Amino acid sequence: MTNTITPLLQQAKQAASAVRQLSDEQKSALLSYLADLLLANTDSILAQNALDLARIPDDDPKKDRLKLTEARVADLARSLNEVANLPDPSGQVLLDRTIEKGLQLRKLAVPLGVVGAIYESRPNVTVDVAALCLRSGNACVLKGGKEADFSNRALVGLIEQALEAFDIPKAAVTLLPLDGEGQRGAVVNELLTAVRYVDIIIPRGSESLIQFVRKHSLVPTIETGAGVCHTYVHKTADLAKATAIVVNAKVTRPSVCNSLDCIVVDAAVAEAFLPMLKPGFTEYNVEVFADETAFGILERAGYPYLQRAQPADFGREFLDYKCAVRVVSDIDEALAHIQLYSSRHSEAIVATDQMAINRFLNEVDAAAVYANASTRFTDGGVFGLGAEIGISTQKLHARGPFALEKLVTEKWVVVGDGQVR
Repeated sequence: MTNTITPLLQQAKQAASAVRQLSDEQKSALLSYLADLLLANTDSILAQNALDLARIPDDDPKKDRLKLTEARVADLARSLNEVANLPDPSGQVLLDRTIEKGLQLRKLAVPLGVVGAIYESRPNVTVDVAALCLRSGNACVLKGGKEADFSNRALVGLIEQALEAFDIPKAAVTLLPLDGEGQRGAVVNELLTAVRYVDIIIPRGSESLIQFVRKHSLVPTIETGAGVCHTYVHKTADLAKATAIVVNAKVTRPSVCNSLDCIVVDAAVAEAFLPMLKPGFTEYNVEVFADETAFGILERAGYPYLQRAQPADFGREFLDYKCAVRVVSDIDEALAHIQLYSSRHSEAIVATDQMAINRFLNEVDAAAVYANASTRFTDGGVFGLGAEIGISTQKLHARGPFALEKLVTEKWVVVGDGQVR
């Protein structure tokens, strides 16, 4: 590889020291300043985003993830201000005690250092990652997808303006270049092996991206992104509520990871419930991949966008106006289905029976579990965390929204006066 990114990573490592020295007030002021910059430059951001959108077909489900609007830019600015007002997780004293021979022992929360993020067609991630990293005292290196390159460069240009205004090296938020001719994957591969300069890698995107990073990264990795989300309609469910929850979870933003992928419904209510989905699903042309029982019910109801489910349709993250349906005999079969196919992201039950609800919440192994609510609520901003880098589906260090509070590690500080052991 002739064009190495090592100099960029070295500069990011050096910049991390400068970010780490910022006060709580400086970091907060920096993000508020950046929020104002985004709002003032909304038109130019949207113009660059339009260049990205022009290169992607209208029927590509990633287009919604790529698209910025005036409202979405305003949401980014609001998120920046929310993160600015959150407590700084770095520098907090987690433990303070005197131990053997009078040694003073403290455990501190300290920044991770340099955070690497690899993501696909969501330019909002560029701002979210930068904001969370800067607020927690970290530098970051960003590897966005080529489909969002114009948008990402516009956003990072504004971030660099904010950094310069606060006398912080621009390398504190580094956007890595696209691969050169004949170098497919070279930048990502170098980033994944940059153990001297990068402290953690966070992939956000498709299951194939996440698995690639897991397999090839020498840098510690936090998995985020892929969501195969189920909603289980129990035999005691309020069917009107269940209909509203299922439709919301599927159609509001189908291209995001907390959207519904599979409806699991008790046979006792399937005949009554499934036809109730017809108006809401038909409005959005939702393609339903139904098992034999569900197929018969929906066919008799005249549902127009119906396919017979194949084995591969269960456990599939659709990221589109599509979902699978499975009819089960009882909660035992529902739990077994979810355990087999879940990606451990977000799972929901709709029921009025408290014993069934408690069992679901206790037994389902996922980062977020819901009773009588849509899985679309799994989001760092909604959870009061300001923003998120992604939804972690693993169990080490962080699970659920990977947000500000998780962008620190621990340091033990021991102060003595000549003690020896």
